[in-house]
Amino acid sequence: MASGRVLVVDDEPAMLENCQRLLSRAGYSCQTLAEPARFRDVLAETQPEVLLLDLRMPGADGFTLLAAALADDPALAVIVITAYASVASAVRAMREGAFDYLAKPFTADQLALAVERAARYRGLTLENRALRDQVARGGDFEGMIGSSPAMIRLFEQLRKVAPTDANVLISGESGTGKELIALCLHANSARRSGPFMPVDCAALPEGLLESELFGYDRGAFTGAVARKDGLLVEAQHGTVFLDEFTELGTRMQSKLLRALEQRQVRRLGSSMLLDLDIRLVAATNTDVEAAVAAGGFRQDLYYRLNVVHLRVPPLRARGGDVILLARRFLEHFAGLQGKPAPRVLPEVWEALEHYPWPGNVRELKNLAQRLVVLDEDGRVTRADLPESLRDPPGGAAAAAPGAPPADYEAGRTQALHAFRARYLRELLELHGGNVSSAARAAGVSRRTLHRWLAELRERDGGTAP
Repeated sequence: MASGRVLVVDDEPAMLENCQRLLSRAGYSCQTLAEPARFRDVLAETQPEVLLLDLRMPGADGFTLLAAALADDPALAVIVITAYASVASAVRAMREGAFDYLAKPFTADQLALAVERAARYRGLTLENRALRDQVARGGDFEGMIGSSPAMIRLFEQLRKVAPTDANVLISGESGTGKELIALCLHANSARRSGPFMPVDCAALPEGLLESELFGYDRGAFTGAVARKDGLLVEAQHGTVFLDEFTELGTRMQSKLLRALEQRQVRRLGSSMLLDLDIRLVAATNTDVEAAVAAGGFRQDLYYRLNVVHLRVPPLRARGGDVILLARRFLEHFAGLQGKPAPRVLPEVWEALEHYPWPGNVRELKNLAQRLVVLDEDGRVTRADLPESLRDPPGGAAAAAPGAPPADYEAGRTQALHAFRARYLRELLELHGGNVSSAARAAGVSRRTLHRWLAELRERDGGTAP
């Protein structure tokens, strides 16, 4: 049953009586007012969450009362009601802040639905306001931390899009936290009570991925001894997160597009269509626009996924966030070890701030864990840092005695290439040359790792690992 406080303002006693009876029966605490002169006082006394306001009453202008109500409580959800329905009045009411518009006479179902939607809207508005206040303080929410301008912009975008049902495309380099952002979208949406279903599109062969996503009936293929609902159906009323969605083959792209367009899905081996009620969030660390232009990804599916595009900045573009994140990670891992976080010397902070962080937040988090695990004296000095941070490629030591790179981008590219070459060499040695095992440890797909190796071999004339 619904709940919440509703105030109905109208000069018709029968309208007030019917609204109070219907809304009280639905579970709302409903107050009525027939005298507009007492409007501000009654509004302050009842503090409603939803206001039903007649536009035309003797001695009162509904638009004036609307402005006064929103001035007192900007989050108030106002439903304007009138017997003099017109497109012009509806447009004006919505423009001046009304949430919804009902023309008399309306049915009990129309009233109940409008009030339910308005109450839900107010709840989301208040949650968004709290979220915005956290962002303004440079804090964190849903595990995300940041006070840099780039992250504040991202938080503001999240605040706007999370309560909606729009599909979202998240792009960013590996290790920037794309799945964390998907979780934030889910946790701040009306689907938060439903499941969050992550799917790594690069981890499974296309045939297996198809059966995992769409499900199958018994006997659909060899080994299908029982019916299985796919992940899309299991995520009903929730959110599906497709990680590295550009790894989908053309057949899977076609099937996914049809499912999204028809809002229905069919299990392998079945003729029955099942209704689909999900929100889709997709992520990639590649240039999806380039993939579409090259014909490797369907343009129509790209447009279906890319209703809202969130671009996650790399750590090197988040000025000031490195220290903020490092402190939080050190405290977290020290807490797990049951000891205080080590004291970090200024020389270490300087090294962290000047490092290009090709592995982004994931690399910083792994470093923090290493520093805590190896800490013996309660402090972190420059000598405790890995060699790549003490003397990063392209840094002062590497550049001397010659001139530095021509510009910042050239220097960053040089540093990233040197780091990636060393990182991949050490990673493959650690895993005995097993690319699959190395890719899992690096947190990337096999295809991504092969691409990195090919790029390095091409640049180094075949000498890279």
